[in-house]
Amino acid sequence: MAPVSAVDGGLSLWLDQAAAAGSAPSRPALAADADADVAIVGAGYTGLWTAYYLAKADPSLRIVVLEREFAGFGASGRNGGWCSSLFPASLAKVARVGGGRERAVALQRALNDTVDEVGRVVADEGIDCHFAKGGTVVLARTPVQLARAKASVEEEREYGFGEEDVRLLSAAEASAMVGASNVLGGTFTPHCAAIQPAMLARGLAEAVERLGVTIHERTAVTAIRGGVVQTAGGARVRAGKVVRATEGYTPSIAGFQRDVAPVYSLMVATEPLPEEVWEQIGLAGRQTFSDFRHLIIYGQRTADGRLAFGGRGAPYHFGSRIEPGYDRDDRVHAEIRSTLRELFPVLKDTAFTHRWGGALGVPRDWFASVGYDPGRRLGWAGGYVGDGVGATNLAGRTLADLLTGRDTELTRLPWVNHRSPRWEPEPLRWLGANIGLRTMSAADAEEERTGKSSVRAKVFGRFLGH
Repeated sequence: MAPVSAVDGGLSLWLDQAAAAGSAPSRPALAADADADVAIVGAGYTGLWTAYYLAKADPSLRIVVLEREFAGFGASGRNGGWCSSLFPASLAKVARVGGGRERAVALQRALNDTVDEVGRVVADEGIDCHFAKGGTVVLARTPVQLARAKASVEEEREYGFGEEDVRLLSAAEASAMVGASNVLGGTFTPHCAAIQPAMLARGLAEAVERLGVTIHERTAVTAIRGGVVQTAGGARVRAGKVVRATEGYTPSIAGFQRDVAPVYSLMVATEPLPEEVWEQIGLAGRQTFSDFRHLIIYGQRTADGRLAFGGRGAPYHFGSRIEPGYDRDDRVHAEIRSTLRELFPVLKDTAFTHRWGGALGVPRDWFASVGYDPGRRLGWAGGYVGDGVGATNLAGRTLADLLTGRDTELTRLPWVNHRSPRWEPEPLRWLGANIGLRTMSAADAEEERTGKSSVRAKVFGRFLGH
């Protein structure tokens, strides 16, 4: 994959940079039937972390990873680069669905610790993914957003998380970290690292190969049944256990069409910014940043001095379709650039070098899960709703324990063996997903106009992660 610098040229800034850093190994497609102890479908973060911890736990295992394109092609090579402790469902929802307060707290503490575990592995394996644990600032830029910031910290306190986990920022404190416009306050958590996501995916792929794992690229999987993985080329893998690690691409596999809905998130990246601009923007510690609007935005300062910034807003496509053309949407990308310039007026004349997008996986109840079904010999993890860079590591460690039959603290966490309802058939799925998108966008406009919390957002929030 040659480096591309044109705005519409590459799959993402991250993949372009990874390609420019050196040629990735060319991994052959699966050419003939094969046998394995564990077959993993998908060479994104979930599949690669699972392979890594399985190989560490039992070096004798024959592990085969099958990837439709190349390692890191999907969300793992296109995301915002937040290795965070985020989970798509709130603490209150995890407690309600997952068996109580203590179990919700255990999951959140495991996710908090996961950021440091990723940092440990990338250091041990020599993966240069620009890991910088600067934490996350979520800005409050309206009185309604400030009220949400205060409520979010209060909820954390109710569950026993202290100042060391999340704290409320004054306007001056928040502005000192992120020099955005109209800042009234915000929150800060240290439990996040900015990374170069494609370099993490590439480094993980190379690390698992050093451990004896086989990766087959350009090998599309069409079906998984009874420990047999069928590929589009006709070759099969017979395995004692199979792991489905396909996230937004899950609907492309027979029998899983309604397990998750692929929803697009789009991003842009600026040219490298001069130091005098960074003096106004801040982010000196490479903090990741967002704000308390309903329609999610996210950004980071890259290691080479750019702003990489993204958000939701692209429509869900009928039939859970994923197409290369959906990676770019002129309207949504224009809105993302406009939002970034509104946040940081100093960028009004700044050039943007990249724009891209990709599909993430949304389960019907917005509750990520990891599990193993012995009867079907099938393990899975996913439904991260865009919060997967950190959670995939926890999922990989958990799957390694589940597949090797170990009863551990990880296998008792409340997302283990959680079963999300299936999405409705079309056209109901298309209607529901896109109504939700429009509702949250309208709620932000309503709050800006009225200065009051949106009732429609509160009502629709019951169907999301709240």
